[in-house]
Formats: sequence, structure tokens, C-alpha cells
Amino acid sequence: MDRMIYTAMSGAKATMTRQDALAHNLANANTPGFRADLSAFRAVPVRGEGATTRVHSLESTAGFDATDGPITQTGRSLDVAVKGAGWIAVQGLDGNEAYTRAGGMELSADGTLQVRGGLPVMGDGGPIVVPQGATVSIGSDGTVSAKQGNTPPVPVGQLRLVNPPTADLRKGADGLMRMANGDPAEVDPTVRVVEGALEGSNVNPVESMVGLIAAARQFEMQMKMLQTAEGNEQRASKLLSNNG
Repeated sequence: MDRMIYTAMSGAKATMTRQDALAHNLANANTPGFRADLSAFRAVPVRGEGATTRVHSLESTAGFDATDGPITQTGRSLDVAVKGAGWIAVQGLDGNEAYTRAGGMELSADGTLQVRGGLPVMGDGGPIVVPQGATVSIGSDGTVSAKQGNTPPVPVGQLRLVNPPTADLRKGADGLMRMANGDPAEVDPTVRVVEGALEGSNVNPVESMVGLIAAARQFEMQMKMLQTAEGNEQRASKLLSNNG
């Protein structure tokens, strides 16, 4: 009897975790540069005398979907989309380097180039600072140029564009990617960006909705299994008490 309970209980817990991931993805279907979370599970035997035949379903690290999102032209000079593989380096709230595909940038009051949310965009020598009142343009190689008045554009920095293996990246709760070993990724000179464009989320809303419906039905079935196990136990107890 308890085997059915273990199976239904661990399955229901895994289904709830999957529902959370799908709901989070669906909520970010319109978030620029968002990478969909993946969920995976593995069977782990319960340790203890007489419990080796009981198995729990535990979440295993599945990472994120690295598929590119659609690129939409915005015509805004501070918007950039990474073309193909690669990431834009920013400074996270913890002060360490992190990576994003959300290239919607803006200038702070002191001229620091930052992504929306206030995170400074990293260059070769640290955060990129643009002179006050300058017109900014970003080249395909990430070169940031500033133009003041009728003077020719002057390079003021270059975006740190990296392209580490997907397996080496870990997605944080803030949606930013970081190297699993904690070290900064090396600059990849082959990474290119498109100025005046933004990359959309790679979440497929229809697939996420269908997945949520399927998970809800699966959770309902597992709850019915628990109810069935409880009913069987009650009937067995009543039968044994009558025989006694």
C-alpha cells in the first residue's frame, strides 16, 4: 500500500515543480532575451531498512533552453540583439560579472551604459561610460561610439561579448547567466550584435499552455491515487478488525 503512496506523492511533487517552471516561462513569454527554464527528474531510492523498494522523484539540473528568440527591429540606437550564439556581459547586483541576451540599454544620470533594470554594461576595462549629451551608436562588433555636435564619432568602449559553452552556464534566480566555476568568461571576437533591434523570449506560449493543462491533469490523477490508497487502507483496517 505504501508503495502506491510513495509513487503518487513523489509524482505529485514533481508535477508541481514542473507546473512552477511552465508558469514561470509563460509569465516571461514577452520578456526580451528570456531563456525558457527546463525541468527534468530522476528516480532516487528511499534509504532505510525495508524501504529500498520505495522510490522518490527528485528534480535534476536541466538548465535552460538555449534556442534563439525572434529578433525585432526597434530603430532605437541603444537597443542591440545578439546575432546567433553569444552573450552580453553586465555587472550583477552582487558586483560579479553576469550575462544576458536582453540588449535594451539606456544611459544613467552619470552616463553609465546599463541594461534596463540598472545593471551596468561591461566593457574591456569595466562599465562603459558615455559623455553627457552625446549621441550613442553601437557597431556590429560591440564598439560603442559617442558623437557630440558636429564632431566625428569617438569610440568610448566595447561591449564584452562572450560565448562560453552552454553547459558551463548556470541560470540564476534573477534570470542572468553565470559561469558555473565562478570565473569570468573569455571575450569572443566572433560574436556580433544587431543595432536597433531586440531579441524576444524563446518561450512558446502555446506549448507552455498545453504543458500546464497536461500537468494539471496529471496532478489530479496522482491525487486520486492517494485517495484510492487511503480508501484501500481504511477498508483493509476494517476487514482486519472484523476478523479479529
